[in-house]
Amino acid sequence: MGQIRKSIVPGLVLCIIAVHGCGGGAKGSASLPVPPASLGGVDVITYHNDNFRTGQNLNEQTLTPLNVAQATFGLLLMLPVDGKVDAQPLVLHAMTMSDNAAHDVVYAATEHDSLYAFDANSGAKLWQVSLLASAESPSDARNCTQVIPEIGVTATPVIDRAAGTIFVVAMSKDSTGAYYQRLHALSLMTGAESAQSPVTIAASIPGTGAPATQNGQVVFDPGQYKERAALLLSQGVIYTSWASHCDIENYTGWIIGYAEPTLQQSAVFSTEPSGTVSGGQGEAAFWNSNSGPSVDANGNIFAMTANGDFDTTLNSAGFPAGNDYGNSILKLAAPSGTTMAVLDYFTMFNADAESAIDGDLGSGGLLLLPDQIDASGNTRHLAVGAGKDTNLYVVDRDNLGKFNSANNMNAYQFLAAAYPNSGCGPGVYGAPVYFNGMVYTEATGDVIRGYKIAAAKLPAQGTTAQVTTQTSQIFCYPGPTLAVSASGSANGILWAVENSSSQAVLHAYDAANLATEFYNSAQAGTRDQFGPGSKFTPPTVANGKVFVGTQADNSTSPPGQNYVAVFGLL
Repeated sequence: MGQIRKSIVPGLVLCIIAVHGCGGGAKGSASLPVPPASLGGVDVITYHNDNFRTGQNLNEQTLTPLNVAQATFGLLLMLPVDGKVDAQPLVLHAMTMSDNAAHDVVYAATEHDSLYAFDANSGAKLWQVSLLASAESPSDARNCTQVIPEIGVTATPVIDRAAGTIFVVAMSKDSTGAYYQRLHALSLMTGAESAQSPVTIAASIPGTGAPATQNGQVVFDPGQYKERAALLLSQGVIYTSWASHCDIENYTGWIIGYAEPTLQQSAVFSTEPSGTVSGGQGEAAFWNSNSGPSVDANGNIFAMTANGDFDTTLNSAGFPAGNDYGNSILKLAAPSGTTMAVLDYFTMFNADAESAIDGDLGSGGLLLLPDQIDASGNTRHLAVGAGKDTNLYVVDRDNLGKFNSANNMNAYQFLAAAYPNSGCGPGVYGAPVYFNGMVYTEATGDVIRGYKIAAAKLPAQGTTAQVTTQTSQIFCYPGPTLAVSASGSANGILWAVENSSSQAVLHAYDAANLATEFYNSAQAGTRDQFGPGSKFTPPTVANGKVFVGTQADNSTSPPGQNYVAVFGLL
C-alpha cells in the first residue's frame, strides 16, 4: 500500500502514492465516450446527496465510529484552488478520465469562476477550466458583503453521470461593466464545454411588480441577482433559482429551468409578479443558505422563499390574489411549456410582519422526508424547514396548509421556539438532514438537535419540541453545516463543519447520541487545521473521505490560499 502525505504549499500539493501517482491529466476532446456507471462506490452528484436533500450517504463502508478518532483519522490533503469554495464539492467513484484510467474524482467550483477535477485519493489535478468568456472577470461583490471579494460560482453544481456532464452557473462581468449569468454544461472527463454550452440566462414574465417592468414584463437583470441555491436536475430539466445581493432593490425570486440535452429554456417562474413590498419591490428570493429546491417522486418541486410580499387577499381557491409568495413553502408543478404552476403552498400567519424585519423563512433549506406512517396507519409525505423566526415547520406535501390569518396551525406540525433567539442570531442558515428516523437541525447560537420521528410526528408536547438528542457544544454564526454517513442503518455518523473567519472545525458525532463526539479537527493541535471554512457549505462524505471547502485568510498580505480539505484514515 502506498502512503499519502500532504504539503500545504500555496499552489502545490505533494503526494506519494503507489497506485495512482501524482500526474495531472490534460484537457481532452469533447468527443470522448460517455463514462460507465459507478460500480462499488458512492457518487455525490447534487447538494445533500439526493433530490430529497436528505444529506445522507448510506453506503459508507470505510468510515466507522471505531476508526473516526484522533489517532486514526485526520487531514490528508489540501487541494489548492484559485478562489473561495462556496459550492459543495461533488464526488464520482471510479470515473474514467481522459487518461483512460478510473479515478475517484472530486469536482470543486470557485468564486474565481473556475471548475476543477482532482483525484480524490492522490490529490492530482486532472483538469481545471475557466468559465469566463474572453476579456471577462468574475463579478465584483455588487456593493454587498455576502459573497466577497468576488462572485463567480456560488451555487452547488449538479452532475448527470450517465450523460457525462456537470452543470454549473457562473457570474461574470466584462470591461464595459455589463454582468452575465451563464449556465455551462461541461464534460466530466475533460471539462470541455458541450456543443450547446454555455447559455446566457435571461427571462421575463408578464407582471406589474418588482423590479421595474418593461412593456408589461418583469425582466431578469443578471447584475441584480446571484444564484446561491444549489442547482436541481429533475426529469431532464436543470433548475436554477435566484437571490438578491444584500436585499438591494429591485428584485424578486426566480426559478428558471433549461432542458438538459439542448439547454433551451423550458421553465420560468417568479414569486412576485405584482408584489408591492417596500414601495414597489416584491422580493421573495430563493437563497436558502446554499440549499437547493427539492423534488418528490412525482416531479413536483418544493422550495422556500425569503422575505417578501405575501398577498393576504386570497382567491376562491385559497391562493394569493396577486400570485405573490413571500415567506412561503411552495409546491410547483413540473413545467408545462415554460409555465410552472403553484400547486399548493404554506405561509405563516405573520409572513408580512416577519418580512418587514428581514425575517426570512427562506434563509434555510427544505428537507423532504421518506414516507412516514402515522398513528392511523396512513402514509404521510412530509417536509421539514425553518428560517429566522425560531420556529420549526413540518408540512404535509399532499396538503401544505395554505394561509391561516390567525396562527400557524395550518402546518401539519408547528413547533414554536424550536431554537433560541440568542446573541449569535437568531436564524437557521442551512438545511436539516435525515437518517434512520431522525431529523437533525442546526441554528445559530444553538446546539445541534436530533428529533426521533414517531407515528409521522416529531416529538413534542403541544407546540413545544421535545429534543431526542443534542450536542453539548453551542455553535455561533453561521451555525454548523451537516451531513450523515452510515452503512445502511449501522455506523451512523453526523458530520458538522463549524465555520469561522479564523479556523473552521470538522466534527463527527454519534448519530444516535449526539452527546458522543468521535472526533474534531481541533483535537490534534495544528495537525488537522484547514483554515477558515466557507459559510453555508456542507461537508461531502464519500468513499472513506470527507471533503470540506475553504476560503482564504484575507487578513494576511498577500491573502492566503484557497483549498478543498480532504479528511480520511491516516
